[in-house]
Amino acid sequence: MREAIVQYWPEGATSRPTIAELAQRDGPRGIAERYNAFARAHGAETIVGAEKLSDGELTGALFEVIAEGHLNQPTFIYDFPTDISPLSKQKADDPSLTERFELFIAGMEIANGFSELNDPLDQERRFLAQVAKGGQEVPKEVDVDYIRALSHGLPPTAGEGIGIDRLVMLLTDSHAIREVVLFPLLRAAAGDAEDSSDPAAEGTGEAYEKQK
Repeated sequence: MREAIVQYWPEGATSRPTIAELAQRDGPRGIAERYNAFARAHGAETIVGAEKLSDGELTGALFEVIAEGHLNQPTFIYDFPTDISPLSKQKADDPSLTERFELFIAGMEIANGFSELNDPLDQERRFLAQVAKGGQEVPKEVDVDYIRALSHGLPPTAGEGIGIDRLVMLLTDSHAIREVVLFPLLRAAAGDAEDSSDPAAEGTGEAYEKQK
């Protein structure tokens, strides 16, 4: 992920970052500030709320705005920050990163995979940190049932999930997920007795996950 940020750093932006700078404490913060200054001057997408994000979250945000759209050919991105991978096992040689990858094609995430975190104490710490930080996309309480089940023991485990709807989008050259989703989420339109497709069904993986 850090390599992708460096490779696709926008032309004309000052001070292309290095992988070492992205790995330093508070390094991503300075890089995000440089990128936002460039983006505001050129009408590009900025990182919103950068001052509230951690180093790992800023790394993920930098990747999304700088590199993701360039990944047209099948590309595996790996070494995701721990801060944005709450269920993934940390790398033994660098606890700030996890054993996680994603497959991108045509600028879209197609698959996500990782080694499962099987340490219940570490998992509980991460859940508690998530809840304490808060936010719309963050759980409001610790999943104690999951922690209890994990405490009984989980062998080394890994896996990956494929976004079937996105894969169908790719194969059929569709431009919105609502064109291919098998069971779209329906809701009543204001003042209308009939249901209509949820606009949130279109676009990102976050919308896809909410549909499920």
